[in-house]
Amino acid sequence: MAARPLLLVGCGKMGGALLAGWLDQGLAASDITVIEPLAPVTAAGVTTMAEAAALPADYAPAITVVAVKPQTMDEAVAPLAAHGGAARGLVLSIAAGKTIGYFEEVLGSGSAIVRAMPNTPAAVGRGITVLTANPAVTSAGRQYSEDLMSAVGEVGWVEDEALMDAVTATSGSGPAYVFLLIETLARAAEEAGLEAELALKLAQATVSGAGELARLAEETAAQLRHNVTSPGGTTAAALEVLMAEDGLQPLMTRAVAAATKRSRELAG
Repeated sequence: MAARPLLLVGCGKMGGALLAGWLDQGLAASDITVIEPLAPVTAAGVTTMAEAAALPADYAPAITVVAVKPQTMDEAVAPLAAHGGAARGLVLSIAAGKTIGYFEEVLGSGSAIVRAMPNTPAAVGRGITVLTANPAVTSAGRQYSEDLMSAVGEVGWVEDEALMDAVTATSGSGPAYVFLLIETLARAAEEAGLEAELALKLAQATVSGAGELARLAEETAAQLRHNVTSPGGTTAAALEVLMAEDGLQPLMTRAVAAATKRSRELAG
């Protein structure tokens, strides 16, 4: 990863995962400055400070990555606007619900803004992030943003920012749906007679293993499902329930629609 001054605002779980990924990919610690008022940053060689006011007057990073919770965004971004230098470069936000328009209003209409929606598997390097950018972001800025987010998993883009609500509902909230699947599968196994510890172990290993198979296989998910389903067998019996008219698909469709609607409300 090319050496460029980078400012990371917020180093909690997601910011910390990003920082670790960047360092693993070869970004020099000396090029990174972190603003984090709550948790100590222990990465060797990284400059840390508790507030933006401590930034040198002439500090102008190539990119500022804002990794704070949406409810603390105002107090995190306002000092950057006041500083000036930290807001003149590319700004990459990973805060759910904070639109490009929000940052343009705070930092100026000509600011280069990339909005990103990562998800929690980024903590183990297996996340996926979807990005969108305003017209002020150059092709080089888009590539640099993609490189940075690739440190914690896969990356995709949407050109229409309005689609970020559906992204949030699918991949942003999606890990919770998978965790719920583990819970419900384990509970169903218990009701079928298995001990709780073994039921949970089976559910966790099955979901994680199937996910890894889906990631690595050349076949589609539908084909993988077909491969494991013998006509008249046990899997087919279960799928008759899960794929019924009132089964998993309409339930998941309603769930994602509800999350998409709520994302729009929070952004509005």
